Amino acid sequence: MKSKYDYIILGAGASGLLLAYRMSKDAFFNDKSILIIDKEKHKGNDRTWCFWEDGAGEWDALLTKTWSNVYFGSDSFSKNISIRPYVYKMVRSEPFYNSLWADINANSNFTFVEGVVDHFQESNTGVEVIANNETYFGSKLFNSLPNSEVYVAHPKYPLIHQHFVGWFVKTKTEAFDDSMATFMDFTVPQNGNTRFMYVLAIDKQTALFEYTLFSKDLLAFSEYEDGIHSYLKQRNILDYEIIEKEQGNIPMTSFEFNSLNSKHILNIGTAGGWTKASTGYTFQNTSKKTKEVISFLKKNEDLSKFWKSTKFRFYDLIFLDVLANHNDEGATIFSSMFRKTNIKTIFKFLDEESTLLEDLKIILSVPPKRFIQAFVKRFIRKV
Repeated sequence: MKSKYDYIILGAGASGLLLAYRMSKDAFFNDKSILIIDKEKHKGNDRTWCFWEDGAGEWDALLTKTWSNVYFGSDSFSKNISIRPYVYKMVRSEPFYNSLWADINANSNFTFVEGVVDHFQESNTGVEVIANNETYFGSKLFNSLPNSEVYVAHPKYPLIHQHFVGWFVKTKTEAFDDSMATFMDFTVPQNGNTRFMYVLAIDKQTALFEYTLFSKDLLAFSEYEDGIHSYLKQRNILDYEIIEKEQGNIPMTSFEFNSLNSKHILNIGTAGGWTKASTGYTFQNTSKKTKEVISFLKKNEDLSKFWKSTKFRFYDLIFLDVLANHNDEGATIFSSMFRKTNIKTIFKFLDEESTLLEDLKIILSVPPKRFIQAFVKRFIRKV
């Protein structure tokens, strides 16, 4: 016998839990049965998310650290930058997950099943899910489990990986300026790629150092760690303890994820293309998108109509074309943008909240040759 639910959410990561949390806080869903399926419920500190925000925000009570200044560094341009009225915010996943689960668990209409999803299939009336040899039926399905096979080898859209390894290090003496976050430091050897160091000083003795690449190919784990070690050594940070490590690989692609949606199935989070294609930032966009899903469900039955195309997808597409074909020029591109454009305009652009005039400022700030070439190639291909 099938277990039946109004909504099934596959995956209890950020996007799945955020959607469930928003359902738990909205009276519209009080009489709806909601199932969450994941192979594990408690994931611990498996992620560190950062985002910028203008002033106070929804998740301020859960923040690990905030900064009002960022550093951008490269061989051609370096600057300490005030981002006010924006604040750069850091949240670790364990307290975030725990907070959301506390609200979700307080509602009796939610059920969690620990299991691996083997398969799901749409019918005329909903979606059938097979997990751990059990069958569940949902009127609507929200899938946050990425399937890289749909976009990895797609000939129309280049795939760049944002891949990184991070060390949380602790020193015996005060070694860090915790009033500033290092947003991008391109002074590390580029080796034919777009490589930078990302540094978040949590206090004067504790900081996260992430060796990050935007490139097609991944590295051996030791290469990331060698990069972090060299960076610390160059800054005379020698006496430290590695208290935690993290590793990640975020797909950066303009693949049309909306093509995977249907009347009863909506892909969410990274699986739904909610990752900003040109930067890999996901958290804040997911927070916004889950609010939009809640509003949508109150008015619409057809989930295929949720997604709407915007000008920013085209911008991301052109940018990824340039990075894919000229991966060694990333430092030059970002340096030009940060040198010529106010950071508040950059943030608005990356948040997809910029006006056409602000878009033009961004477009004019980058070296034009490669972007014109990419635009012409896309135009010819479309014609």
